[in-house]
Amino acid sequence: MTATAPTASTAPGPATTPGAAPSRLLGMDAARGVAVLGMMAVHSLYDTTPDGAPTGTYLVTAGRSAAVFAVLAGVGIALTTGRRRVGWGTEGRSAAASLAARAAVVGVIGLALGWGSAEIAATILPYYAVMFLLAIPLVFLPTRALAAVAALLAAGVPVLSQWVRPGLPTPSLENPTVAQLVTDPLGLLTELALTGYYPALPWLAYLAVGIAVGRLRLGATRTAVRLAAGGTALAVAATLVSRWLMGPLGGHAAIAAVTPPALLASAPTVDDFVAVAPEGTTPTTTWWWLGTDAPHSGTPLDLAQTIGSALAVLGVMLLLGRPANPLVQAVLRPLAAVGALTLTVYTLHLVFLNSPLDTFDALPGYLVQVVVAALGALAWRRAVGRGPLESLVRVVARAAGRAAA
Repeated sequence: MTATAPTASTAPGPATTPGAAPSRLLGMDAARGVAVLGMMAVHSLYDTTPDGAPTGTYLVTAGRSAAVFAVLAGVGIALTTGRRRVGWGTEGRSAAASLAARAAVVGVIGLALGWGSAEIAATILPYYAVMFLLAIPLVFLPTRALAAVAALLAAGVPVLSQWVRPGLPTPSLENPTVAQLVTDPLGLLTELALTGYYPALPWLAYLAVGIAVGRLRLGATRTAVRLAAGGTALAVAATLVSRWLMGPLGGHAAIAAVTPPALLASAPTVDDFVAVAPEGTTPTTTWWWLGTDAPHSGTPLDLAQTIGSALAVLGVMLLLGRPANPLVQAVLRPLAAVGALTLTVYTLHLVFLNSPLDTFDALPGYLVQVVVAALGALAWRRAVGRGPLESLVRVVARAAGRAAA
């Protein structure tokens, strides 16, 4: 199964009128654009080599692309709530209603995409709907508390998941549909929250980090440098700890000892097998699985490493998108245009992959999608402004917020 995913574009677009986005937000949209291209790569290019080893593109883009989207979804929530802690009363009701409305629209779009094959691309939107609902209490927390909650979620929920999942139904790992919502709502909720490909409970750590980051002065150079440096340090540290646990301390050997030989034979080495085996969660055959940072494993080290990668990408894009670099800004604008229309581009990407139009080989098909997405997004931004699905989410969320207030 391939996997990455986009944000549901919870953040407002960089501009409310046609034309270029303000430079303050150009870097954020460019970071989201990087994630879109990463998502397209994971869905369109090969995950493994013929002998079962993970490809280089999969190791680089899988997991990290989804993490950038999720962290930026949190940043978007912070922007829509005024980049500060939400107060109780009318303000709180309005913010909660707005987030719930966003969750509803994103969930409906995600379920409508359920006809597509998860073997081609597993859609994250239904999972995001649950994440947005779970994120409602987060907007009432002070920033330091958000950081603590993010750390607790990243460290604790994977351990809890490893403990309780043996007693839960086996997830289908298919794209959720309206029919499943009607016939098996409890099973669907369990999969969306804990056992599926993008389990909302551990992934809530991404949104908590994003909300905290969104309250910073994103236009300040110092903020961008700290995000880039701190994110890189966190990602490298998590990777090194995982390598130590899985290598010298015996993690790979312990996993090999409890894994059927036929499964191990699907990849050239145990390391390769561990890198491609997780599908949102790790097997529960041994607690040593929690030591890996494999893509989409949902372990503490995977969450830490991908959070760090997301912060680093955001920091670098914010630096490149500063007004002091007009030439670089011009180069970034196609990327930022794709990022500003994330939900629309992602939806069209999934429809294309599941349609008769996708007759291309892997690499040519990917390049065609990148070119069409960049040119189409640029043209739409200049002629219209906000993307159609982004506008739908924004209108419904604003209406819900006003009604609640």
